[in-house]
Amino acid sequence: MYAIEALSLSKRFGNIQALSGVDFAVNEGETFGFLGPNGAGKTTTIRILTGISAPTEGTARIFGRDIVRDTIAARRQMGIVHETSNIYTDLSAWQNLMFTAELYNVSRKDREKRGSDLLELFGLSERRDDKTNGFSKGMKRRLTLAMGLINHPRLLFLDEPTSGLDVQSNLIIRDVIRELNKTGVTVFLTTHNIEEANLACDRVAIINRGHIAATDSPERLKHTIRSVQSIEVAFEPVSLVRVDDLEQIPRVSEVRKQGDKFRLITEDPPGVLDGVMEYAKDHHIRVISVKTLGPSLEDVFIRLTGLDIRTKGVKTVD
Repeated sequence: MYAIEALSLSKRFGNIQALSGVDFAVNEGETFGFLGPNGAGKTTTIRILTGISAPTEGTARIFGRDIVRDTIAARRQMGIVHETSNIYTDLSAWQNLMFTAELYNVSRKDREKRGSDLLELFGLSERRDDKTNGFSKGMKRRLTLAMGLINHPRLLFLDEPTSGLDVQSNLIIRDVIRELNKTGVTVFLTTHNIEEANLACDRVAIINRGHIAATDSPERLKHTIRSVQSIEVAFEPVSLVRVDDLEQIPRVSEVRKQGDKFRLITEDPPGVLDGVMEYAKDHHIRVISVKTLGPSLEDVFIRLTGLDIRTKGVKTVD
């Protein structure tokens, strides 16, 4: 049995076709990433999978239960953590947890123990009785995740769990996701951070214009575009380096400035390396680091969604 089955899902809003025949399945116990540019259909798909919206056509099942015909039973097996923290700021952390537990019909004995354990897990025990209107964004996010776990879900939907958070909250949440996965909880993850999906997910689906463009493990997806190779190089002083000049090096198809480094896209890394060294010599600058890179999950995303980062700016997923 799959944790999630999406079978020919379609959704129309008037004359707008938001989804067209979306098909994918998520195995029990895996961390599954769902990526796509703005307007691709991610939010619509998640609303259908979580029982908030009904598909125009097709079927969605959660652990074999039809999400439309058996909504309550299906939702009892899931936890949902939205991008925007849905806590009540006039309540304490503990009251928010207990209220959520009551909504899921968690017994009093179980919810009190579970609530204490979750506050400890997310580093919020000392603030359990404080009203959450004074919590930082990271603390609110951690509490929201704790609320999503109060009912011991078999399936956890995470919408941008680490977006805009402080380092401590990021590390705590990522560690919790890894631990959940070890215990067999299925995680359905959407994220702006493609590298986060690359590191955290067993498989990813990329949706574009309402269609699934690809579904596979990050490494297998990278193998589909092996022609996208590159050299990452750092120069000193970086202020003397111009992207336009680097693009003139033979066999360089594109140059991307990434922080204090430059990524030169090419199908011939060894040949371009010679050109880089010659460029540095001619311009009296030093190469302080250089490495060759294979395609990244971001490259796959760009290729499959048709985004042009050179003319439209770097795009992220919503």
